[in-house]
Amino acid sequence: MGGELRTKCQNPVPASYDEGVLQDLVVMRQRAGAADFDSLVGPHLEAGYRTALAILRNPDEAHDAVQEAAFKAWRRMRQLHEAGSARSWFLAIVANQCKSVRRTRWWSVVRLPHVEHGEQDFPSDTTDIGRALAKLPEEDRLALFLHFYLDLPLDEVGEVLGLSAAGAKTRVYRAAKRLRPDLEMK
Repeated sequence: MGGELRTKCQNPVPASYDEGVLQDLVVMRQRAGAADFDSLVGPHLEAGYRTALAILRNPDEAHDAVQEAAFKAWRRMRQLHEAGSARSWFLAIVANQCKSVRRTRWWSVVRLPHVEHGEQDFPSDTTDIGRALAKLPEEDRLALFLHFYLDLPLDEVGEVLGLSAAGAKTRVYRAAKRLRPDLEMK
């Protein structure tokens, strides 16, 4: 009888683990099959960071958002039905996390006095593009970034933005059309 008691207590499961959580982990591993989380999401972390940086415009917040998005993706691994759609699935999670970060940080905006800028030490053509992009609404900037900078096809842009492929094409076209007048020679 004492041997049975020791066997049961040698490797106890911590009380903080819930049976449902353990079962979810088992189901997730079964669904993932041979492809594990690192091989599915790992290649897309850089694209996720670039997306987060384009939305948040702060490297530290972008790193935090990608880390939180990776954790959410790991928890929601069972929602990924096809390994081929892992990139758009992960980038959609990153975009949603960035939107959550932007919604919660409204109170942390600090107004700084206007500082006069001296001579430019950098090429003006990139700053013109940067200024023109900054004038666009966030949704338009994100559509252009995903399609032209990350080179995502329109159907994946649509998945990330929650639109159809036709809706993504329209969003990219209209955003590019809004961008053109700010870039024309004056």
